[in-house]
Amino acid sequence: MRKRRWLGGLLSILIAFTGTAFTRDISTALTPNLQIDSAPNPPPGPDRYTVIAVEYTEYKWYMATWKTQKAVCSVVIDHDGPPLPEDVFQDCGEDIHDTWVEQAPCLKTKQYLCEGYYTYLVDSWPAEKEIAMQLAQASAWISLEDCEPVLSTSTNICESAPTLVISGLEPLPNESIIRVEGMYNGESFSCKDTDTCKFHINQTSEEGVIVEFWAYSSYGDSSLIYTARVRVQKEDEGDPDQLYWYVDVLSSQWQGQAVATCSDSWGTFPPVGGVPEWLSTPKHSEELSSDIPYTYLAANLIRQGAVDASNCPDGGLDSSGNVNQCGLEQARPAVRDWQNQFDELILSTAKDTSVPARLLKNLFARESQFWPGIYQAAGDVGLGQLTENGADTTLFWNRSFYDQFCPMVLEDGACNVGYMHLDEYEQTLLRRALVGSVNATCEDCPLGLDLTQADFSVGVFAHTMIANCEQAGQVIYNYSGKTPGEAAAYEDLWKFTLVNYNAGGGCLAEGITHALGENLELTWENVSPFLHGACSGAVSYVNDISK
Repeated sequence: MRKRRWLGGLLSILIAFTGTAFTRDISTALTPNLQIDSAPNPPPGPDRYTVIAVEYTEYKWYMATWKTQKAVCSVVIDHDGPPLPEDVFQDCGEDIHDTWVEQAPCLKTKQYLCEGYYTYLVDSWPAEKEIAMQLAQASAWISLEDCEPVLSTSTNICESAPTLVISGLEPLPNESIIRVEGMYNGESFSCKDTDTCKFHINQTSEEGVIVEFWAYSSYGDSSLIYTARVRVQKEDEGDPDQLYWYVDVLSSQWQGQAVATCSDSWGTFPPVGGVPEWLSTPKHSEELSSDIPYTYLAANLIRQGAVDASNCPDGGLDSSGNVNQCGLEQARPAVRDWQNQFDELILSTAKDTSVPARLLKNLFARESQFWPGIYQAAGDVGLGQLTENGADTTLFWNRSFYDQFCPMVLEDGACNVGYMHLDEYEQTLLRRALVGSVNATCEDCPLGLDLTQADFSVGVFAHTMIANCEQAGQVIYNYSGKTPGEAAAYEDLWKFTLVNYNAGGGCLAEGITHALGENLELTWENVSPFLHGACSGAVSYVNDISK
């Protein structure tokens, strides 16, 4: 008895110790049946199949020789039309199959003179077969309670200790979520007889902590194990009334406002408290307004007759076709209106894709000065000056965009293999179609531009930027051996993405390789000096867009 009491006392101490350690990260429980003193067993995962009976027609075919006109085997199939090669191989064997698929067509009038085999239909009858079908799985989702999102980032502001909410979802009728379990920063939690877990979370490091979570169903299985990275940073300005928390969550199961583009794939959070202005998205399109005297834009507006500069020397343009000072002043109001006409669309695109609105506007300003045609008869097209190489990056690195765009160009089913596995002709067709989709040049349109096409292109360039941040992240991983978030800060990763967009992955790899060779951290200040030769133009490009 004494031994048992001693073991029981030790167990109580261990449980109390475990609970105390856990509350360093999770404070007062909001779910009444939250348990934190036992490690949950690994969940079984989804296991949902049902068998359904399907009626169909079964067909019997004979395989016969041309010479003897006698059947050598029978083929039974469950689909319309003649037997397929795989049907013949299964029912007639390899030798007959090989001869049948390789033989020349029988074109002789006297068919018994032909070599090989032919098939003919003998009979058909109704049949029924059982098919195993996978049912919809249970899932689990993560969110915050009583926190306000910051536009265009994953950051949320909470005026009290943030509440993490993990909810199970059961899609099958007559079934329900019976408990939610998980691990927060290495410590376990379990909420029984409920589909939701709620608890306060304390401040973390700037790298955040890992949360694993899953849900059990009355069906007898569980959801998948999901992962999130959660960062909590407490801001104390000395006034108890000014205490608040910044909270960021990176997870495929996040139910709040969409995280900042590429944060999840990079595995990094935006800066605590918000992003720098050039990576921000304002609430209103008026905040994107600019009044910059763009010379290339002014020249095009004069050339197309949108601005009357006839009272200026040489009609406002010099012998090279560039705008002179008088023409620039004459075009100033039109230039101001033109550069701001896309602001509302840029803002809505930023909200849809989470690509920062100011980044998009700065990109268009640097690339085309908002003139969405072909740049000086070169291969650079549209507001963001897309090339075929740029289109290749978009289609390869942004699979979701490829899945939407490809069926608009290629026949049904051809796109399923993915861009990389298309033949060269199909890839070329897609690239040129994508470049054409952002080209607003139109000889029969006012000002020589189809502005509807220009509007469409804003979304294309946002998805192109997403593709470039994915490729940039892969380049960093390939050369550093670290995830992008481990290797570089959020703002620097965006600058590396702009290098990738402007100069290509080869230039980015060159700068990163040299910086790592000098044992330097991967910051823009350390990498940019190693962009030489044809890559050197990316330095001013990035600085212009990010200033």
